[in-house]
Amino acid sequence: MKAVILAGGFGTRISEESHLKPKPMIEIGGMPILWHIMKEYSYYGVNEFVICAGYKQHVIKEWFADYFLHTSDITFDFTNGNEIIVHKQHAEPWKVTVVDTGLNTMTGGRVKRIHKYVENESFFLTYGDAVSNVNISNLLEFHKKHGKICTLTSVSIAQQKGVLDIDSDDNITAFREKEDTDGAVINGGYMVCNPEIFKYLIDDKTVFEQEPMKKLASEGQLKGFYHDGFWQCMDTKREKDMLEELWESGKAPWKVWEK
Repeated sequence: MKAVILAGGFGTRISEESHLKPKPMIEIGGMPILWHIMKEYSYYGVNEFVICAGYKQHVIKEWFADYFLHTSDITFDFTNGNEIIVHKQHAEPWKVTVVDTGLNTMTGGRVKRIHKYVENESFFLTYGDAVSNVNISNLLEFHKKHGKICTLTSVSIAQQKGVLDIDSDDNITAFREKEDTDGAVINGGYMVCNPEIFKYLIDDKTVFEQEPMKKLASEGQLKGFYHDGFWQCMDTKREKDMLEELWESGKAPWKVWEK
């Protein structure tokens, strides 16, 4: 099963760094937040990724092109036809497809564009700017049990994100913008989608979090997997610095691969 990661936006709210690179490539502890997200999935056995790139997509491609070399012990033998000898490599067992899904394409349009890379299989889907300690195995088990088209992870946090109204059977009955009076759970990403999701994605202008999710909710095809652990997006420099401090302290809750 593949994990699809949305990594094509401009990251305007963290423009201190995003004018140089896509937001998912902004580093925490010397590694892009994208790498941190992929490490969590890999911990749960998910090692195939489709990256929906857009803004400065060449930066993502070049980083992965160099990753193997940067994580290996290598001899460059210029006496024997410029031979490269890899003695020991430390790279993860990942298969990564980076897709240029367009500069101005909306989230739903980006997912629609990678249809051929996931074919008719279910897939994970998340954003390239938030880390958490969501139990991916439990999330997938929950999704398989209810049999609906889409599951998203809901988290309780006061952020300006899409708000979810959830009933006692974990059905998401409404998906809407946050209001000042809300104390509701929000969409934390970390989704699982069945291939039927592509029927709800029309074109590049489709915003995944608007009509598709609203329609799924109205049809009873959207479930919420509640996560009461750590979740944090990186929308601003303040949030980036907070994540950096957690990493440097050795207490990063999302670093599940070393616990």
